[in-house]
Amino acid sequence: MPDKQYLTISQLTQYIATKFEKDPYLHQVYVTGEVSNFRKRPKHQYFSLKDDGAVLSSVMFSGAFNQLKFDLEDGMKVLAVGRIGVFNKSGNYQLYIDHLEPDGVGALYQKYEQLKQALTAEGLFHFEHKPIPRYPKNIAIVTSPSGAVIRDIITTVKRRFPIVQLTLYPTVVQGQYAADDIVNNLRRIEANGQYDTVIVGRGGGSIEDLWPFNEEKVVRAVSNMTIPVISSVGHETDTTLVDFVSDQRAATPTAAAEIATPVLTEELVRIQELQAKLYRAQANRIQYLNQRLLEQKNAYVFQQPLRLYEGHQLKLKNLVTRLVQAESNLLQGRKQRFNQADTKLNQVSPQVSIQRYKTQVEYITNQLKQGQVNQLTKHEYKVNNLMAQLDLLSPLKRMSKGFAYVTNKQVPVDSIAQVDIGDQLSVQFADGKVSAQITGIDKKQIIKK
Repeated sequence: MPDKQYLTISQLTQYIATKFEKDPYLHQVYVTGEVSNFRKRPKHQYFSLKDDGAVLSSVMFSGAFNQLKFDLEDGMKVLAVGRIGVFNKSGNYQLYIDHLEPDGVGALYQKYEQLKQALTAEGLFHFEHKPIPRYPKNIAIVTSPSGAVIRDIITTVKRRFPIVQLTLYPTVVQGQYAADDIVNNLRRIEANGQYDTVIVGRGGGSIEDLWPFNEEKVVRAVSNMTIPVISSVGHETDTTLVDFVSDQRAATPTAAAEIATPVLTEELVRIQELQAKLYRAQANRIQYLNQRLLEQKNAYVFQQPLRLYEGHQLKLKNLVTRLVQAESNLLQGRKQRFNQADTKLNQVSPQVSIQRYKTQVEYITNQLKQGQVNQLTKHEYKVNNLMAQLDLLSPLKRMSKGFAYVTNKQVPVDSIAQVDIGDQLSVQFADGKVSAQITGIDKKQIIKK
């Protein structure tokens, strides 16, 4: 068996990749398919394109993806332009997409729904609608000068309300320049400030024809208008994003003109009816007032004016009587209160109090004097008693009965222990005093008291 040259996986994959790179038909391919497995990533995007028979792995680098003018979504049908290459690491071939756009009319509907959802989430469609003026003086019309729209509006307005002023702002309503032209004319109308109502409209057509009225710049321009806007774009079944931000939508240009204007003849009839009603009301009012005047003229107060004062005189007399009675009652009440106060005053008079206090003082003085006499008598008795007791205890009294008062050097002697033989004693008797000297002591003979 001859020797075989085996290739590594990397070499084989590189060989296949080189074949893809050198094939001129794969340098730029145009494919259409449905987006599958799409999940937006921070940088490069990886997803698949598929149809009923096959699936093609696809890559779109951040530079190309950031150039998209729509939001790529899973399930969207797209047109892709790119090249076929091999990813060496996995050995898979894939489409490297350079340009991507929605496929056909379906793309416009997709873009319509995406913008509608974004503006709804923003809250642009939720606003308080401005009322359409009932009697406009000047109406601005944004539409093509050559279409049937302006003719229908003029015909309807002249038939219904010919006194209103119509001002046409010739506008491109289809094609790539239409959106900018619509926005510019709306801004001119807003800056003018003389219009009561704005009608924005065009005839019917495909979604591509009506697309300028789905442009975000046009929608925002209508939303920013301070003047009431009536939209009449396409047929009754057509709906554009401008319809959602207008103050009122009309199915046709004729309906828009009818919404913007009243019927002059009907208004004149209504004015005449109101005028007749006003005349009748005034006539009835005048008749009523004349009847009231006649009743007043025939009233008794005008026939006999003096009777007008009878009731007041009687009332005055009653008031005078009540006043006199009230004054008498007031005087009597005050007199009674004066007498009561005088009686109370007499009861608390200083003279009465002084006399009462004087009597109390005299009584207390007598009580005090009697108390002092009793106290002196009591103390005198007590002193006499004490003097008698003291007299009984007097040394002189006892000396008169044979007792003597002995002192040794002026110190009283009441025991033989206080004297010695030879001491000089002083003996006091009741009738005199003698001096004595101790010559002997007999301690055995003790006189007991």
